[in-house]
Amino acid sequence: MQKQISNLDKLTLSNDFLFKHVMLRKRICKHILEELLHTEIADITYLEAEQTIDVYPDSHGIRLYVRIADTANTHYNLEIQVKNPVNRATGKFLLPKRTRYYQAMLDTDMLQKGQDYDELSPTYIIFFCLFDFFQDSQRIYTFKKRCLENMNIELADEAVIMFLNTLGTKGDVSPDIQSLFDYINSNIINSNFTREVADTIVEIKNDKKVRDAYMTYEMRMKDMRDEAHAEGKAEGLAEGKAEGLAEGKAKGLAEGKAKEKTATAKRLLSMGLSVEDIAKATSLSVEQVEAIKAE
Repeated sequence: MQKQISNLDKLTLSNDFLFKHVMLRKRICKHILEELLHTEIADITYLEAEQTIDVYPDSHGIRLYVRIADTANTHYNLEIQVKNPVNRATGKFLLPKRTRYYQAMLDTDMLQKGQDYDELSPTYIIFFCLFDFFQDSQRIYTFKKRCLENMNIELADEAVIMFLNTLGTKGDVSPDIQSLFDYINSNIINSNFTREVADTIVEIKNDKKVRDAYMTYEMRMKDMRDEAHAEGKAEGLAEGKAEGLAEGKAKGLAEGKAKEKTATAKRLLSMGLSVEDIAKATSLSVEQVEAIKAE
């Protein structure tokens, strides 16, 4: 138990578990959204229980994101990404299609509540990234759907995707957002806002409910790692067995063919054919036929 607690104490805002719990503090999350979108938000509500740890039964594993709606019924999905996830099998980066998946989740959830298509709320999917996914040094990359033939024409489906590059140097952000980026990158407090964030983190780490939730989270993560390791080991054994069978089969075929050629060479020798003719007939070398004759 002590090991789990000490792990929580070492977490910084770049950890997805801690990031989620900080974003669950309404004052902080609301201020971040206002600073990012340059607008005033009357209030926000959370679309999930405070201590929820989202566990999917499929390959998506444990996802720690925050889903929010404001008083104008705009919906937000916030998540932090420390590493740039990639599919090992294909080598393709996963973030672009993850945004598509999250958009589908937001829209499906709204439609399940009885809304028509034209009632779908505006949505923002926001990723805080500790890397520059697009390699252009922008602090913020904002995406909306536009017509390729005329980029002035916007689809206006009110779905926005934002990648926040905490390492960015181009483009303007508010002082509080820049100080938040600095705090995420280096744990440096250089504004009243990041002081508030840091104090909130201390409160969160001392919250027994959060500590219990983190222990549960760690145990689930360990179980998933163990399962993945066991699956990988099983796959490796199966592959090894298959390779061994294939190699054994190939070796057996090769040995069979060699024995057949030797037997053929012996019959031809008994019939009085020359070594050269036998070598041509059996695809053996002259030296091999000579060795068989010597036997």
